[in-house]
Amino acid sequence: MKPLSKGKVIIGMSGGVDSSTAAYLLKEEGYEVIGVTMGMWQEPGETEGCGNLSAVKDASRVAKKLGIEFHVLDFRKEFRENVVDYFINSYERGMTPNPCIACNRHVKWAALLQYANEIGADYIATGHYARIEKHSVTGRYSIKASVTEAKDQTYALYRLTQDQLARTLMPVGSYEKDEIRKIAANIDDFIADRKS
Repeated sequence: MKPLSKGKVIIGMSGGVDSSTAAYLLKEEGYEVIGVTMGMWQEPGETEGCGNLSAVKDASRVAKKLGIEFHVLDFRKEFRENVVDYFINSYERGMTPNPCIACNRHVKWAALLQYANEIGADYIATGHYARIEKHSVTGRYSIKASVTEAKDQTYALYRLTQDQLARTLMPVGSYEKDEIRKIAANIDDFIADRKS
């Protein structure tokens, strides 16, 4: 008899060691996992960066190995409006914008949660090195530092809303980076050996 699922989760996959291992861990924990790569920006001939063709190929390969559904989502419009335009407008006003923080809140989380709602998913997940805790008295969610201080990414997540945090899973935040690489070897040596 097949065990009951802990819920359906959409995981953003870059094809790298962290997001690939996060997908593996969630599947092992009993979630129904759906991998997605978010196409956001790519100049002609570019092979590095968010949602590029190389990332799509690597993430698709991992999803196939894990036996999970995989999709490529077009978030170029959201990225242009919420990150690129914000960056240019802020810079023109003499400010020092942080595009990663804007991207996390308005694209990676908002757009991904919208997609999760459209397909009836309970959660979204990422390979970020951070942890989310719910306060036992207030019921409020907070971002906590990851176990591995050197890889902690809480600084880039501080603008996430309570609604976003309530539906987010971050499985790699409870591990050291070398532990993640060892777990990744269960998926694929190519992934486990990828540069950070």
